[in-house]
Amino acid sequence: MQNEIVISVKNISKKYNITHQRGGYIALRDVLANIIKNPFQFLKQKTKEATGIAKKEEFWALRDINFEVKKGEVVGIIGRNGAGKSTLLKILSQITPPTEGEIKINGRVGSLLEVGTGFHPELSGRENIFLNGAILGMTKKEIVSKFDEIVSFAGIEKFLDTPVKHYSSGMYVRLAFSVAAHMDPDILIIDEVLAVGDAEFQKKCLGKMDDITKKEGRTILFVSHNMDAVKKLCPKTILIHEGKIKKIGPTEEIISEYHTSNKGLSHDQDIYQDKNLDITLSQLEILNHEGKIVSALQSGHSGSLRMLIKTNQKRDSIAVTIGINSIQDDKRICVMYSPLKNDTLTLTPPQTYITCQIPKVPLMPGQYHLTLKATSENQTLFYLPGKVDIEVENGDFFGSGKLPDPSWSGAILVDHNWQSEHLK
Repeated sequence: MQNEIVISVKNISKKYNITHQRGGYIALRDVLANIIKNPFQFLKQKTKEATGIAKKEEFWALRDINFEVKKGEVVGIIGRNGAGKSTLLKILSQITPPTEGEIKINGRVGSLLEVGTGFHPELSGRENIFLNGAILGMTKKEIVSKFDEIVSFAGIEKFLDTPVKHYSSGMYVRLAFSVAAHMDPDILIIDEVLAVGDAEFQKKCLGKMDDITKKEGRTILFVSHNMDAVKKLCPKTILIHEGKIKKIGPTEEIISEYHTSNKGLSHDQDIYQDKNLDITLSQLEILNHEGKIVSALQSGHSGSLRMLIKTNQKRDSIAVTIGINSIQDDKRICVMYSPLKNDTLTLTPPQTYITCQIPKVPLMPGQYHLTLKATSENQTLFYLPGKVDIEVENGDFFGSGKLPDPSWSGAILVDHNWQSEHLK
């Protein structure tokens, strides 16, 4: 029955306890200084600090999630990094239990969540195929009947009897997807891991997922930051924001909502305002190579960052800096500084667009902090360190149809060429 509900999620919430531990210990100098004042209180407090009990914080990764998925539906799940998408998929895959709520799943679930999930590193590719099939509840006969098809799709014939701990992340994903897609699960759950594979394999995977739903009538939940892939594959999409479902509906509509609500795009409120200087930074927009507002830059493609600045006073010799920082450790990765290009920028009342054009975005896929600064004749008009985030999506940076392996790559991609020279 095509209208049969295969996934029912009711009031799901997930809480994590975050411990802020100082790694404390009871030092002799502390004892000597404080034992006279309140010995018992001092020892109690130091014990709490040392064990991490002193500071605990509750973090709700998901709050009151409700939705249903029918048999044969392909549902996209989108949202910013940290929105709770992966947590939801782990709950649906029964990797972690919900703190509150109820889930009903009718059918066998195959999951592809993280590189290497469900694989034993010491076992070969061949052995892991049989292991994964057994985990999915398949008989040895069923696995054998699918074996050649799995190996052919993954394209790892030469390394079939090599322990998977020696595989690259790309090889891991090819095999993992092939196993998940060919083992006939009723429900296939796929996280962003396909971003690791090369462009040709991604296209192959999207074609396989299309076949799974249209020809075989199976259900897919697909999480991705690649909006083009979501549009092609998913008629219906769920937008998650800060652990809650913001909206469910037709994919085009939901992606549009995601774009307009993205922190890096137009804001309902001004980003920054200084009444004394009569300066307002009203918007920061991300534009693609066609000049259209999008939610993310694309690696290897041209793009622009456009600021809308409002003022009633004309200002010449504007210098603008955009710093890009890693979101993991907040280290500066690169800087775009207008005076380095000898570009003349002027603010003209009542409002001016200042645009930084990037011919070829050199960043790996991921999320980054932006630092924005503007000065005029040694006067700072605004300075915003790390107040705005942007995302970078996968793109064919090298024009080879292949994507760099994240485990071997830093944040910056460098265009380069190779050659060999024969010496006699």
